[in-house]
Amino acid sequence: MISFTTMAVTMQDIARDVGVSVVTVSKVLRNKGEISVATRKRVLRRAKALNYQTNWIARSLVTRRTFTIGLLLPDFTHPFFAEIAKAVAETVRPHGYHVVISYFDEDPELEKNEAESLLARQVDGLILASAQPGAKAFADLQRRKVPFVLIDRPIAGVQASFVGADNQAIGELATAHLIERGCTRIAHLRGPGIGIATRRMQGYRRALAKGGLRFFPGYVVDAGYQDETGHEAMRKLLRKGPAPDGVFCYNDPVAIGAMRAVSEAGLRVPEDIAVVGAGNVHYSDFLAVPLTTVDQGTSEIGKRAANLLLERIASKRALRPRKVLIVPKLVMRQSTRRSNSGSRANAASNGRKG
Repeated sequence: MISFTTMAVTMQDIARDVGVSVVTVSKVLRNKGEISVATRKRVLRRAKALNYQTNWIARSLVTRRTFTIGLLLPDFTHPFFAEIAKAVAETVRPHGYHVVISYFDEDPELEKNEAESLLARQVDGLILASAQPGAKAFADLQRRKVPFVLIDRPIAGVQASFVGADNQAIGELATAHLIERGCTRIAHLRGPGIGIATRRMQGYRRALAKGGLRFFPGYVVDAGYQDETGHEAMRKLLRKGPAPDGVFCYNDPVAIGAMRAVSEAGLRVPEDIAVVGAGNVHYSDFLAVPLTTVDQGTSEIGKRAANLLLERIASKRALRPRKVLIVPKLVMRQSTRRSNSGSRANAASNGRKG
């Protein structure tokens, strides 16, 4: 049971018990300075035994920091953003920082309001997956010299560091894999109206051109970013005919919805239609038909963004923006494990340029 009447333990208490100075204790607790391994262990052991808790108010008064970071996301429930939030928190925690998370449901106006709320809490910096249509919304943030890092969605004209996946490479890698598996009528369930969806579409078209396959506009269907919207988009695609033999989906939830629609139509994945997603969400390997996907390095995006922001917070001078693109990797599973012998030849007349 927690006692609320116990006096708070101070660094002076630890210093007295261990027989070192308060300055030494402070350096150990902040992981700073050159302190011997033996002394560091003694201080940390005593701090743990006394259940020492940092006095954040006092620390903020001295450092002029709140040791909080604002993380602004379009969606709480999407596995991609949940994994990023976990990676950010795990990266900043050893540095004494905590994360305040807010979301805006893809609403640019709500995003502005949530950003203002985080700034009112005096967060030391922001990490954003923004839905803003342009750079104008960031002018005030830059004027106030608040450190921030953009993730997932680059915004043209914003002078800020960015960490995200190479989305054109994602589209090209996924589509090229379907071609390698013998698909010739390859459709694309496109994502929402944001830049990364456009880049994935460009990669899809580039892979088709490299593979000598014709691009059919009718094989591209807007599918949002959720399983329900993917399900409806795939149903729409199947009603058009002829059915594709391969589908590159904007992300894994869309692909999961698409596979459900394929099954409901009496078709099989991958024998009739091979399916590729993007994101490699944690449950993709546990589906009835495990999903082939493109791993976009979600955890790495969170870690790199957090480290970039910590670097900017700690710097006494303005740092040049950095752009970090994570190289995607294909993760092959059952949804594309089909025999490609003869399948391209059987459908060549439908798919080849001529």
